Amino acid sequence: MQKWFIKILVCSVNVFVLAYILPGVWIVDFFTAIIVAVILSLLDAFVKPLLVLFTLPATIVTLGLFLFVINAGIILLDAYFVHGFKVDSFWHALLFGALLSFFNSVVHRKAFRSDDIKAEKK
Repeated sequence: MQKWFIKILVCSVNVFVLAYILPGVWIVDFFTAIIVAVILSLLDAFVKPLLVLFTLPATIVTLGLFLFVINAGIILLDAYFVHGFKVDSFWHALLFGALLSFFNSVVHRKAFRSDDIKAEKK
């Protein structure tokens, strides 16, 4: 549970920073970024697997690139549910989602590296 809170906090910071850097993405404040991160984690846990399953043929034909489209759709769905978070278009959501995934993975790799090393020693 503690790891989930850290991941939400990291995602919130990344959402907040990317929203101010990228054109076409707006966020009101950091509290809204936390809500965006929580809703995004719930959508990734429950909605995204269903979308991946239903669009499996398109994902196979595009060699996995359709997953970026699904990710952008999840970002747009998050913007629909969270008041104070706005994404102008699909292309802005695509760029925002790709950068958010990249920065989240970089930070998570650095933050949880010590946990992986401890698990390997056991």
